[in-house]
Amino acid sequence: MMSAVGGRPSSTSKDGLDEEVFGNAVDPKVIRRLLPYVFPQTRLVIVAVIAMLLFAATQVSVPWLIKLGIDRYIANGDRGGLIMVAALFFGSAVINWVSLYVQDITITKAGQGVLLALRRDMFAHMQKQSMRFFDKTEVGRIMSRVQGDVYQLQEFLGTIVMTVGDFLSLGGIVVVMLLLDVQLGLLALVVLPLLAIAMAVWQPFARRTFVEARATISIVNASLNENITGVRVVQAMNRQDENLRQFDVKNRSNLNAFLGAGRLSAGVLPIVDFLPAAAIGLVLYFGSSMVSGGAIEIGLLIAFIMYIQRFFDPIRNLTMQYTQLQRAMASGTRIFETLDVEPDMVDAPDAEVLPPIRGEVELRNVSFAYKQGEDVIQNLSLRIEPGQTAAIVGPTGAGKTTLVSLIARFYDVEHGRGEVLVDGHDVRDVVRASLASQMSMVLQEPFLFSGTVRENIKYNHVDVSEEKMIEAAKAVGAHTFITKLEDGYDTYLEERGENLSVGQRQLISFARAIVADPKILILDEATANIDSHTEAQIQLALRSLLKDRTAIVIAHRLSTIRGADKIVVLSQGELVEEGTHDELLDRDGLYSHLYHMNYAVLEEIGVA
Repeated sequence: MMSAVGGRPSSTSKDGLDEEVFGNAVDPKVIRRLLPYVFPQTRLVIVAVIAMLLFAATQVSVPWLIKLGIDRYIANGDRGGLIMVAALFFGSAVINWVSLYVQDITITKAGQGVLLALRRDMFAHMQKQSMRFFDKTEVGRIMSRVQGDVYQLQEFLGTIVMTVGDFLSLGGIVVVMLLLDVQLGLLALVVLPLLAIAMAVWQPFARRTFVEARATISIVNASLNENITGVRVVQAMNRQDENLRQFDVKNRSNLNAFLGAGRLSAGVLPIVDFLPAAAIGLVLYFGSSMVSGGAIEIGLLIAFIMYIQRFFDPIRNLTMQYTQLQRAMASGTRIFETLDVEPDMVDAPDAEVLPPIRGEVELRNVSFAYKQGEDVIQNLSLRIEPGQTAAIVGPTGAGKTTLVSLIARFYDVEHGRGEVLVDGHDVRDVVRASLASQMSMVLQEPFLFSGTVRENIKYNHVDVSEEKMIEAAKAVGAHTFITKLEDGYDTYLEERGENLSVGQRQLISFARAIVADPKILILDEATANIDSHTEAQIQLALRSLLKDRTAIVIAHRLSTIRGADKIVVLSQGELVEEGTHDELLDRDGLYSHLYHMNYAVLEEIGVA
């Protein structure tokens, strides 16, 4: 959906990153994709598996040791044998504790290694995506991938090791019970079909509920991010109460979804807890008769009761782990689907590095649409000579920002719909980094990063000398206020530079742009948020700074436009006029109309 003619598309949830996915407990595709991240942690995983095997063995051994002590040594009054069993019992407890500790430590470390690699790859992949991807993808959903889903998948490694350990414990317990007494062993297992039926009934409800829970938390994240990012507009429009009401609806939906998931999880646990009680009751009833008849010894019956308790502990764990594995597989599916999103704007395989440029810019019959069939630039041809300053003007939605975005190659023109050339090179045929390194842009809304003033000015040019950095700051009138800051160029800027005024942030953005010594400088409403005095300083500085540079300026202020070598007038994505200020006024066209409606008024009141 387009916001307006010539506008960029608004964010939508139809971005391929939806939450309505709930995986199988084990998804082979996800496992295969995850293995390259696990392989570097192989040593840790092996240590964890060994520790898990030792832990499972100690779990199985304890009831057997108790049976041995009661039937062989207590019954016979063998004090020496009891001491030996006590020592074995103590040794088993120590091994149990140490193995569990080692398992937890190694799995946590391995999981964090996987987490580190996944987040790095996700971040790198996001950096490669084009502007079109971010136009249609909500930031909250991206954050859910990079944070929530990656963390969920990181837990998979620990869950799978524990799951394997629980299965081994189950297998060991079943084998030992059948070896001790086949009849009692089969009697203890008779309740398992009831558990299978309960799980089969529970699972479909759990799947739907957990799907809803994941979907609603994503919606909450997206809403929270949107309202925090747009807090100035929210407060300016006094929308706090209405936004809170809307957020409360989404938040309550999330609460209800998670409460439903909690009720389902809580509902299945009593069933799992009831079944061992039933099994113990059966074994006690029939086992006591067998003890009375001399068929088995009392120690064996006690061991059986303990094995039944230990048998259902792994089942209880597996019930919860099954849900965790499903969530992990769902998260894995979403993560790898995101990693599989190919950037729609990549350098051609035979792309060449753009040599040092003179700054000639040409558009030949360019048409462009954010959404198929809705052109915002229509058959536009334009030529800007090296060192020339071109002002782009036109009503809202005319396609001004889209035009400079195409020149900067934030978007690619489809083949067959025109060409964007820099020094005669089609920008689609050159390495974009080599184009970007010779071009800078200053936007209307200055964006500064958390860090020092120095780090922001040198943002992508850390090797620039101190002298050149200061020279750039002086050129745009930023040096004076920077030196008055508490720590000068080492002053730490808060998020988005909120501890500076809007004008100061914009001056630093200007310094950041020119410190790279670009041949092409794009100013997109760059002086809109600067007072007239500061703008006059910048205009004066730009006269020398723009010498031998090509400047493309989107502006509404007359002072910026009138001094341009060429004024390009757009309307509904088409170039309707082109010429100098005086030439266009004489033609009495759209520019003259805009001038008399807006610019002349501004000039009269001294704003222009």
